[in-house]
This record gives sequence, C-alpha cells and structure tokens, in this order.
Amino acid sequence: MSSIVKFNVLTVPEGAGATLEERFAKRAGLVEDQPGFEEFQLLRPVEGTDKYLVYTRWRSEEDFQSWVKGQAFQRGHAQAAADAEEGAGRGHGHGRGGPAATGSEIWGFEVVQRVSAAS
Repeated sequence: MSSIVKFNVLTVPEGAGATLEERFAKRAGLVEDQPGFEEFQLLRPVEGTDKYLVYTRWRSEEDFQSWVKGQAFQRGHAQAAADAEEGAGRGHGHGRGGPAATGSEIWGFEVVQRVSAAS
C-alpha cells in the first residue's frame, strides 16, 4: 500500500506569515503520535505566491480521516476558534489579532514513487 499526501493550501495575507508559523509551532505534537502519521512540513512561499502549504503524509486515507475526526485535530482547531473570538477576524489560523490565513483548501495525492537521500 502506498502512502497518501495531503496538502492544506493556506492563503496568507502579506505580513501574516510569521503569525501563521508561530501558531503552527505552538500546535507541535498534536499530530506526531497519531496512528498512520508519517511526516509533516510547513512550507513557506519564497516567490510568486501568497500560499503556504501544510504537507502531511499518511499511511492511508483512513488514517488521515481518523486524525481529522479525532480529538487532537479538534483540540488544535478549537483553540484557534477560541482565540478568534478574542481577535478580529475569521479564517484558518485564527488567533489574537485576526486570521493568519484567509483561505484554505485540501489537495490529496497518492505517493507512487519516493526517493530519499542515501544515508
């Protein structure tokens, strides 16, 4: 069975990237121990886009769906929503001072080939 990859594509307003990165850093540890989790990366754009990519790799679609429906996912997003009530905006990555991202979409892929550096 091949791994699956999910990208959460976040539209981040100019100047809000550092806020988004800080909020993700505070949520560290919420996904690492989940069954089927293989890898996470937060990818910062370097040219030509305002979109950050949240990359996760999972053993299966079922493992990803279990995480999305599970308590760790709900805890992380519930905290963001609670912070948003104190802040000024709406959108993914809410928090004090408004949203760090104004849009979000999920892209899913199946890994058909993977190459890693030799150890």
